[in-house]
Amino acid sequence: MHHILDLDRYTLHRPGSPEWQALVTQARADLAANGMFNLEGFMRPEVIASVVADLAPKFDTESFTHARRHNIYFKKDIPGLAPDHPALRQFETCNRTLCGDQIQGPLTEMYRWPELASFIAATMEKPQLHPMADPLACVNLMSYNEGQALNWHFDRSEFTTTLLLQAPEAGGEFEYRSDLRSDDDPNYDGVAKLLAGEDPMLHRLSVTPGTLNVFKGKNTAHRVTPVKGGRARIITVLTYYERPGVRFTDEENIGFYGRAA
Repeated sequence: MHHILDLDRYTLHRPGSPEWQALVTQARADLAANGMFNLEGFMRPEVIASVVADLAPKFDTESFTHARRHNIYFKKDIPGLAPDHPALRQFETCNRTLCGDQIQGPLTEMYRWPELASFIAATMEKPQLHPMADPLACVNLMSYNEGQALNWHFDRSEFTTTLLLQAPEAGGEFEYRSDLRSDDDPNYDGVAKLLAGEDPMLHRLSVTPGTLNVFKGKNTAHRVTPVKGGRARIITVLTYYERPGVRFTDEENIGFYGRAA
């Protein structure tokens, strides 16, 4: 894995070592303070260039264009919330996606490397994490061209793991509002305030290619702003679960990828 990842800087291959434990401790502190941690320069630049050169052309011939209007909850309605409530404001999301069965090489090697899952589990204080068994949803590669965006939403899962491969010329910024809601308080008025552009606690993050990001987005609203310019924003999403054998339903896969597994 040394040829793919900078393991001199990030010693994931030495679990339990003082250097590994220091990484885990820092990641936990960042998660507690910011709801995320970043490992900048995690993937080697020459590997990034090779992956983009190999896979980017597939977006023109093999990808599924995911375009939909949605509210921040990705639900048609919310019990107890009026249909015209400003927290249910509609937005447009659009990107092109390559699925796990269309991706090969360093990305899948990294995803299935046991030490990566073990490290992320340790940072999240979980006993173990497993790669998805779903051949489509396990690893995704997403491209956002000019005008395309991932709009406001809360994640269904507790956390999301991504690695940026290519930054756009402009736009494509990650915006988030930490702990906008809780498991006990949906804070609909606060959600409406954010969607109206009136939340002073909004944060923006510009990530450099090669950065591994682990983000707790279940109660933190977030989006990627529209891309500007001729260079696409390309990012890979790595999905892990606490139990083995997790797969999406056919309905979910058709909704996300236009086909069943």
